[in-house]
Amino acid sequence: MERNKENYYSSLYELAATLNSSRAPDSILQSVVEGVAKAMGAKGCSLMLLSPDMKVLLHTAAYGLSDWYVRKGPVSADKSISEALEGKPVAILDATEDHRIQYREQAKKEGIASILSVPMMLREDIIGVIRVYTAERHQFTMDDMYFAGGVANLGAIALENARLYEAVQRDYETFRQDMLEWRAALGHEWMVGEAVTPSEE
Repeated sequence: MERNKENYYSSLYELAATLNSSRAPDSILQSVVEGVAKAMGAKGCSLMLLSPDMKVLLHTAAYGLSDWYVRKGPVSADKSISEALEGKPVAILDATEDHRIQYREQAKKEGIASILSVPMMLREDIIGVIRVYTAERHQFTMDDMYFAGGVANLGAIALENARLYEAVQRDYETFRQDMLEWRAALGHEWMVGEAVTPSEE
């Protein structure tokens, strides 16, 4: 799973281009988890967003993980690598033994050895986490953490932009529909032509 800085630079560039071109939030999130897993040579990657009450992490996108593992149960924000929600990347060497892992038995059954969890931040707010899973025990490096963290923040920005874009589209369609209904209520079609200036007598 060793990756050098040059590989991470090129992967980050490619991911940034992909995220910049994606409009649908689902597409953005899937690009993030797939891109991180492939760039890091990991078993899988998941992206979890915080619930509105900030008590639960909701599996939103995953790559390389079984449906069974993704749906294993509610992920408690204060029981599952909670340090990541304080804004710090957290590396877990042995996911089957570390007490910071909420579902240790399930991780063992899934074949997960080590986990890297990085916060997903939008401005000053943490909105979720990205987790990288390896099949063999792995000592995550600072380069690993910087790369995963950088993608997480890019993903957060791209997600917000996509939501803003959708909101603008909805507002435009609502405005357009209102205008059509207003015109229909007038009982005649509007004709657009050149303005006529009254002649002087």
